[in-house]
Amino acid sequence: MDISLILQPGAVRVLGKAGSKKRLFQELGEIAAAVHGIDAGQVIDGLQERESLGPTGVGHGIALPHARLETLERIVGIFVRLEKPMDFDAVDRQPVDLIFTLLAPKDSGVEHLKTLALVSRTMRDGAVCTKLRANTNPATLHAILIEASARQAA
Repeated sequence: MDISLILQPGAVRVLGKAGSKKRLFQELGEIAAAVHGIDAGQVIDGLQERESLGPTGVGHGIALPHARLETLERIVGIFVRLEKPMDFDAVDRQPVDLIFTLLAPKDSGVEHLKTLALVSRTMRDGAVCTKLRANTNPATLHAILIEASARQAA
C-alpha cells in the first residue's frame, strides 16, 4: 500500500483554523463530498462516532481521525494542515496542526489497519512533519506525503 493510492491532490488542504473538532469534522466531510463523492453527513457522523471511543490525536501536533463507512468501496484519505493549531485532546495534550484522515469501507478489516499503520509511520517521521509545517501549498504538501510514503515502502 502506498499513500498515493488513497490520497488525491484535491484532498489536501490548508485551513486557517477549525475552532473545534466538530467544525473540523464538518470541513473533512465537505472535502470528502467534493473530492470522493461521499455523503458529508456520513463522514461527520463516522468521525464523531470513532472519536467518542477515544481521541485520535496521537501527539507531536498530529491527529489521525478515521472512520469506517457503509457506502465506501475503497480506502480514501484526506490531509489537512491547520495554520492555527487546535486542541484535539491529544495524548501529549499538545495542539494539533497536521491531520490525516482515513475513511474506509465498513468491512475493510486488515487493509484499514495496514493503511492506518502506514500513515502513522509516515506522520511520525519528524523530517516529514517539519516539511509539512514549512509549506502552505497543497500540491507541495501532497508531494511531500507521497514521497515520504514511497520511501517507507522501499
